[in-house]
Amino acid sequence: MAVPPVSDAQRRLVMLCAVLGIVLGGLDGAIANIALPTISRDLDCSETLTVWIVNVYHLTVAVSLLPAAALADSLGLKRIYGFGMMLFTAASLACALSGSLDVLIGARVVQGLGAACMAALSGALVRSVYPRGMLHQAFAIIALAVAISAAVGPTLAAAVLAVATWPWLFLINVPIGLMAVALFLRAAPASPRTPLAFDWVGAFLNVGALGLGILGVDALGQKQHELAMIEIGAGLLCTVLLYGQQKRQQTPMLPLDLLAIPLFSLSILTSICAYAAQILAYVALPFLFQTVMHHSAVMTGLLVTPWPLLVAAAAPFAGRLATRHPASVLSSVGLSILAIGLATLSAMPAHPAFWNVAWRMALCGIGFGFYQTPNNLTVMTSGPASRSGAASGMLAVARTIGWALGSALVALIFGISQGSGGAIHCLELATGFALLGAVLSVSRRVVRYEADQQT
Repeated sequence: MAVPPVSDAQRRLVMLCAVLGIVLGGLDGAIANIALPTISRDLDCSETLTVWIVNVYHLTVAVSLLPAAALADSLGLKRIYGFGMMLFTAASLACALSGSLDVLIGARVVQGLGAACMAALSGALVRSVYPRGMLHQAFAIIALAVAISAAVGPTLAAAVLAVATWPWLFLINVPIGLMAVALFLRAAPASPRTPLAFDWVGAFLNVGALGLGILGVDALGQKQHELAMIEIGAGLLCTVLLYGQQKRQQTPMLPLDLLAIPLFSLSILTSICAYAAQILAYVALPFLFQTVMHHSAVMTGLLVTPWPLLVAAAAPFAGRLATRHPASVLSSVGLSILAIGLATLSAMPAHPAFWNVAWRMALCGIGFGFYQTPNNLTVMTSGPASRSGAASGMLAVARTIGWALGSALVALIFGISQGSGGAIHCLELATGFALLGAVLSVSRRVVRYEADQQT
């Protein structure tokens, strides 16, 4: 896709809009996780139900990414991305004004729809204004923005909860969103549109495949075994039907051509495992720190912060190493370090000192940072250059599927576990996901070797 003629100032403003969109989503995820125990007490809800404040958001994002990307092709990138920013901002205000769990969860659904538009299209937005020679620098800025927003989120949440009630956590998004919308509508260039009919059947099957599968896992956590089997079976059926339906499309919503590349598909599976491990820990740790160890919300935010902070420090370093060493090995080493950090968190003493938690969280951050940059680089370069937009979309899909799956498994584990063991079991399962991701990552070394032998 040719880059439209834009000035350097306009390019920087568009990049700022992309970063602000990432910050909105990053702050929202981190803030909501930290606030779950507080919201649970304030709304007088069980831990299992409260977790769905996070679950429904990630689930909505996951099922909306591919339809959002398809709509951008037909209606234009600027329109869909701008609409997503406005929708997210309005839903953030609705979250803050909600007085019941039902209203809050409904607002989070709308918020997820807006976030999906931004997450699916941020890479395409940047690529639309940057020449090829500058894309590496542009995507490095995006990766750094993701890590920094995650690092600031827990500390910001802790600071807000120390002086105000939880609705103010969602109000933080409103001024950022309003500024981002105004800036984006002014700076973003007009985007081309392709007159394509929207694939309603594919979108419906996409929602069924992802949504029903994760809802089935949650039903298992609620001990509704018959309902769970029905939902999981229906989700698998939708997955099979989606694959068959997409194979018949000239412009499929699901990029089957990229998924047919072993190196690409293994990298996507590695991403799903890594992000599932991450969200299992991110959702479970606040309950461990506040409910089991009886720390305050402020201390919980401080205890969580080393993880994303070390991701921000390790990711650029891993990116430089990826130019000299195999990405498959670097990502595998990173996920192995993550698994060690998660295992040590699950084996903490009953009342650890701050430093005794901080070094474990830092180890997780270093491992995740070493995984992330090399793996993302492989996803973006394993397919043809003409399909980099679809590759970026699938990377967002893998991330949100991992988050949604991990969040649903938290609900499952809390529903099954008795007493305070739920958080520990979540960390143990997260360790398993990290190890599985490490195995999938290093297997790419074999795939790449075989591909080289055939050429």
